[in-house]
Amino acid sequence: MPFVLPTFPLQGELVSLQLFTAEDISERYVSWLNDLDVVRYSNQRLRAHSVESCQAYLASFDGTDNLFIGIRRKEDNLLIGTMTAYISRHHGTADMGIMVGEKAVWGMGYGQQAWDTLLKALLQQPAIRKVTAGTLECNAAMQRLAERSGMQFEGARKQQEIVDGRAFDVRYFGRFRDV
Repeated sequence: MPFVLPTFPLQGELVSLQLFTAEDISERYVSWLNDLDVVRYSNQRLRAHSVESCQAYLASFDGTDNLFIGIRRKEDNLLIGTMTAYISRHHGTADMGIMVGEKAVWGMGYGQQAWDTLLKALLQQPAIRKVTAGTLECNAAMQRLAERSGMQFEGARKQQEIVDGRAFDVRYFGRFRDV
């Protein structure tokens, strides 16, 4: 079954999800990627970011089924984060990721709503049978987000990654499309 992109923008009560564009690459956006609080549990913390590196990352999505999405606060259209969905047509899967970079909105439900909105849109695609995500065991907020969205814990890679000098499991979650 062919993969068809969801129709963007995707709307939630609090957020609008739009395909990320070159115009979204700003000093503010780059600063999120270089903020060790924002990327504490992400491998983005292992490299320095610039406008040029962000432009190259955005270009890596060209000609693929993969999605790079901007999360915008509906009330003022402010870019507050990003999401990715890596699509495998052959396997009928999508692997999601999220970064809420605007710390002023942390804990206010924007990330959960963005996650739920994209997850629902992907699972409505006939070609997608399963959506997956992974996070470090020390990232309790991301684990709660996955669980609240109906994703189930599927397994872990034991002591896979190092954060602050300590080894942590990578935990994997998945959700199948309802039949």
